[in-house]
Amino acid sequence: MQSTAGFQLRPYQQDAVQAVLQWFRASSDPALLSLPTGAGKSLVIAELARLARGRVLVLAHVQELVEQNHAKYAAYGLQADIFSAGLGLKQAERQVVFGSVQSVSRHLPRFDDERFTLLVIDECHRVSLEKDSAYQQVIQHLQQLNPQLKVLGLTATPYRLGQGFVYHRHLQQQAVRGDENCFFRACIYELPLRWMVRKGYLTTPLRMDMAMLAYDFSMLVPTASGYFSESEMDQVVQSSRVTPGIVADIQQRATSRHGVMIFCASVRHAEEVAGLLPSEQTALITGALPGKEREQILRAFKAQELKYLVNVSVLTTGFDAPHVDLIALLRPTESVSLYQQILGRGLRLSPDTAKADCLLLDYAGNPWDLWAPEISSPRPSRDSQLVQVNCPACGFANTFWGRTTTDGDVLEHFGRRCQGWLESDTGSGGQCDFRFRFRVCEACGGEADIAARVCPHCDATLVDADRKLKEALQLKDARVLRVSGMTLDATLNGRGLPRLKVTYHDEDGTELSDWYALETAAQRYAFEQVFLRDHLKAPGCGWHPASAEEAAAGIERLRHPDFVIARKVDRRHWRIQQRLFDYQGRFRKAEAAH
Repeated sequence: MQSTAGFQLRPYQQDAVQAVLQWFRASSDPALLSLPTGAGKSLVIAELARLARGRVLVLAHVQELVEQNHAKYAAYGLQADIFSAGLGLKQAERQVVFGSVQSVSRHLPRFDDERFTLLVIDECHRVSLEKDSAYQQVIQHLQQLNPQLKVLGLTATPYRLGQGFVYHRHLQQQAVRGDENCFFRACIYELPLRWMVRKGYLTTPLRMDMAMLAYDFSMLVPTASGYFSESEMDQVVQSSRVTPGIVADIQQRATSRHGVMIFCASVRHAEEVAGLLPSEQTALITGALPGKEREQILRAFKAQELKYLVNVSVLTTGFDAPHVDLIALLRPTESVSLYQQILGRGLRLSPDTAKADCLLLDYAGNPWDLWAPEISSPRPSRDSQLVQVNCPACGFANTFWGRTTTDGDVLEHFGRRCQGWLESDTGSGGQCDFRFRFRVCEACGGEADIAARVCPHCDATLVDADRKLKEALQLKDARVLRVSGMTLDATLNGRGLPRLKVTYHDEDGTELSDWYALETAAQRYAFEQVFLRDHLKAPGCGWHPASAEEAAAGIERLRHPDFVIARKVDRRHWRIQQRLFDYQGRFRKAEAAH
């Protein structure tokens, strides 16, 4: 695949282009390419724009990316317009237009043309599901003019804070990754960062956790938006006395380095850091810096007239300086996405400086694994880790948040449904039906997601847990136990037979019990169906206790329900009828359940 200007795309860039062509020949569903920073997304965009038969609009969120993508297309010897107020140009007449999303969304009448057949969105993880967002306004406008519009996103980090993956399924992995309502329907091609480094397309990252000389951001809690408050981050750094030591450490480690980028927690913090560095070698960039002054500083840094570039959240994307070989992180990052974007500034190859690696100095205790992406749900707790759980139905290797034993066995996971994507003989497909956790429809007996309101099998309304509790509380012969703990005992029943006794208790010591036999295969199967499948912390992981003693010894593997509802069978005995798990209703507090 040779360009008109003689550029030869790398093999993986050719594969990415072919994946796009193949997808859009068969579908108009929005699709996504996941390519690491430095993989040459601009060249892929340029090739696709060159091959397109209709008009093409390429959007980005910052003027640096608009300019960069336009420059790569111009290098093909082809002409294209730029529509960006920040670049002082608002042209939209040529076949291909490179624009900023803010400028285009404010001038949609300039794009009243049904001939637009391809919309390309760089850094597409920024596309929100909110219909009034700038990206969605442009998308809806062009789709109204051309319902067959092809929408392609490109990003190095295909996940969004608070949402997880921004696409529904992964074509290469045959897996479901994001929610059903994700705008991008599929990731059609992905290159892992580790592969790019191993193949020599990106430089090797060397991460050092500077635990002995670091700020303590551990008590910070993200705001409702999911981001840390700049004022709270500033309070942490200002109350600490380590900044001079950190800056001195950076300078020492940067002795043989060519380009140093320092990411700070606040403007005041950045000003302090810049003031401790050699003034003739240092520049400071914040969001308030005028555009022309910012461009002058970036040109000087790229020309290596400056060694230290200090900034506050403005150079995480769209900035290309291949000679950068040291990145100092003096702020916490809310997500692995931001963490990877920051490190990506230093992973490009730099033959001019013979860069062998990029040193990442983390002075903020960030917990993220550079090589591992976020997954569809937020990390439930600090001690959670990614665990692999094979689906008992289709064998797909799912990745969920969870916990393991010291031997590495999965002790708990928070997966609900298998992520495997199953292709049919006709070429269509769907997500594997196996559910690790579910609620049962009382109308048809089918399994539904624990948060579902309607049965996916018979469309019956699923009975609300609050309604079950309310009805039980109104019955004279019913008991509702708000469970605070559970015990398992291998014992003998009244007839001297070995049994497993399961006892649920509340904070006041009130108890309700169940008894199970595990002597025969049929009894063990019934135990798994009635008890284990709901109580296991790691359903589907193959733990099958063969005796009451083994079950009692494995109580660490079990969770207790939030509520137990029982009915009286005689003057002394109660029979448990329902157990409610994953409860989020209005009876969560103890006083509400009485």
